[in-house]
Amino acid sequence: MSTQKEPSAWKKTILAAMTSYIDAGSIVAGAAGLSMWQQYLNMDGVQMGALAALSSNAASAAVGALVGGRICDRYGRKFVYTYDLLVYIAGMLLIVFGVNYAMLLGGYIIVGLGVGADIVASWTLIAEEAPAEDRAKHCGSAQFAWALGPAVVLLVSAWINQYGLIGNRIVFGHLILVALWVWWQRLKMPESKSFQEAKAKEQQLIAEGKIKKVTYGELLSGINLKTVLFLCGVYSIWNLCASTWGFFMPYIYENVGHLSNSMSQLMSVGSFVLSSAGTYFIFMQLGDKISRRLLYGVIGGIYVIGWGVWVLPPEMLSMWMLVMFTVFAGINNGSGQQAFYQLWCSELFPTKYRATAQGLTFFITRIIAACWGFSVPIIMESLGFRYAAMMIVSFAFISWIIGTIGAPNTSGKTLKQIEIERYGHVVE
Repeated sequence: MSTQKEPSAWKKTILAAMTSYIDAGSIVAGAAGLSMWQQYLNMDGVQMGALAALSSNAASAAVGALVGGRICDRYGRKFVYTYDLLVYIAGMLLIVFGVNYAMLLGGYIIVGLGVGADIVASWTLIAEEAPAEDRAKHCGSAQFAWALGPAVVLLVSAWINQYGLIGNRIVFGHLILVALWVWWQRLKMPESKSFQEAKAKEQQLIAEGKIKKVTYGELLSGINLKTVLFLCGVYSIWNLCASTWGFFMPYIYENVGHLSNSMSQLMSVGSFVLSSAGTYFIFMQLGDKISRRLLYGVIGGIYVIGWGVWVLPPEMLSMWMLVMFTVFAGINNGSGQQAFYQLWCSELFPTKYRATAQGLTFFITRIIAACWGFSVPIIMESLGFRYAAMMIVSFAFISWIIGTIGAPNTSGKTLKQIEIERYGHVVE
């Protein structure tokens, strides 16, 4: 008989949340070195757009999430954990040792497949293992790690980029070490209890000949369709702003805001530090205690104001405006739409297809982001960033309105209680 001690809920949460560290870290590591890679490989706007569209910021993560979500619900959260970070590491090695555009692009695609699958498994596990009264606090830990990764990457980049492209390779290399440690620790983690119970019930229904397979048709009908549309309205539309912020902001700070490379890196670091603070002091501390609709409304509203800065004519931009944008965007990215999406997506679907549904909505989000990411450099080259900024403000506004109006009342309820309230019974 095994005497291995059951990990605490917080240990499971932290190990699961580290996916967000290496996911966001990989996106921002690419952003921090984008200008250097552009010069080294002589990339044009189309190649840069393809890099953004097919990377872990967009399409490859979308495919990884879609496939990973199905595997997660069929074979378990731990099954995904056992292999996905090995895929991530393989992609990272291609980037670290990349000497041509094909290696760089291939590395980004492989990294995205790994993190896409891992994010679905991680966010699902966190919600299933968290106490009902502290679910926002536990889910917020992934958002905290999502902000911590870029903050560390950008701080290191601000210092080490003086050594040129080799510095950026080292930044990517540190993410390999983190991924290896997390993968090793996760091998000791048990399977999700909610999944084990659901799987046992499924086996019973198979024996009784009553099993009903989950299909995407079921996920795209009735109350599930309404939930998918709501979550995509909150997250997919908002992510068009956030993906621009995550991948292109150092580039925009330098070329639109006219900041030096070092200053742009420090501004980005400051924004991610504020994201961490916003996650901890706002979402994690208040998400289980006050009205989530109120919290979402305030945090979503300041995001619209922040992006509005970039709609102004370039000659009107001042340093205080850039600082205001950095503060508002940082707070929102830590405690706004992504944090609420992660929480609501795990709460609003039953255990039977929770990961599949999350994988589907994440897939939709990153595919849309891929199309947008491919378009942004072209829009900036042909029309100027101000026109792209107008569209981004519209995205932020739409996401803000949808989430504020549709915010569900799920605070303090167990996942089973929420399931019964929404479906009238436990979904089998």
